[in-house]
Amino acid sequence: MTTDTGTTPGLLFDALRADALTSTEQLRELYPEPNQNARRKEIDHLTDETRALIGCASLVFVGSADAEGRADVTPRGGPPGFVAVLDDRTLAIPDATGNKRLDTLRNVVETGRVGLLFVIPGRTTTLRVNGRAVVSARPELLGRLTPVGRPPVSAIVVRVEQAYPHCPKSLLRGNAWKPENWVPADAQPSSAQVTLAQLNLPGLTVEQIEEAERESLRSRYE
Repeated sequence: MTTDTGTTPGLLFDALRADALTSTEQLRELYPEPNQNARRKEIDHLTDETRALIGCASLVFVGSADAEGRADVTPRGGPPGFVAVLDDRTLAIPDATGNKRLDTLRNVVETGRVGLLFVIPGRTTTLRVNGRAVVSARPELLGRLTPVGRPPVSAIVVRVEQAYPHCPKSLLRGNAWKPENWVPADAQPSSAQVTLAQLNLPGLTVEQIEEAERESLRSRYE
């Protein structure tokens, strides 16, 4: 079996890497310089306005990497304002019970850095925050945070180094908040179908996974 590029699956990345761009100079040959406002609006602290945005956000995507550079992005959700603004340079994201893999927490412990993307449902503006990070289990801190179900066992504390409000183009292009443009449910694989293919266990059925998912969602805060 070959791909449209004539390569064997699994080797396509190596084939494309052979002539890939390897320097910022090569990138700049393709792209013009950003305008001054695009540079200027990146600052190292939170304004009253960006603090308010974080207070409205019920979803944040957390980007991290382990000590070997393997990247990961995971969503964290909760009631609006569940990410606490401790001061204009410090945020805290309460832990919420999940799959217990601890991918993000382990990465933060190993490298001490995260990238955050705050999303507000129904709004097309997003806020990017990058900075240093630690995992804290200090009781007095955890007591100040909004629990996402159970009280948090720990929290990711972020020292803001870059705060950058994105323009709305990506969410507008993706029709993120327009249900009439969404792909119908029957035109895409279900969560259970995807999980079944990933697990690839003999005897396991879609129906069994669907029941497990329903049970998991009933106890999503536990």
